[in-house]
Amino acid sequence: QVQLVESGGGLVQAGGSLRLSCAASGRTFSTYTMGWFRQAPGKEREFVAAIRLSGGSTTSADSVKGRFTISRDNAKNTVYLQMNILKPEDTAVYYCAAKGPVGGTTNKGAYVYWGQGTQVTVSS
Repeated sequence: QVQLVESGGGLVQAGGSLRLSCAASGRTFSTYTMGWFRQAPGKEREFVAAIRLSGGSTTSADSVKGRFTISRDNAKNTVYLQMNILKPEDTAVYYCAAKGPVGGTTNKGAYVYWGQGTQVTVSS
């Protein structure tokens, strides 16, 4: 069992930066691929970025490449999402998730544990 708690969301102007954190409980944290997803009002939850066990391999959505960076600190049971050059279209609730053994990295159905989400609002 893994419990996830996100933090770091808030209101920022376009062009600004935020860093989201996801603190995980459970001694098996380091065995999970961790991902960030987001959901804007009226839209489906979409993949943002993921990082695999060792932290050396990451995947990002095209919409955030070059602006967002995912990282993890297994010693602290924490995964981060550094978001730079934020745009109004990045406004959403951001969720941290832990992936199960089956399914693709970008597929939200493959993630078995989810946090409660943190709101990110980017003003123009």
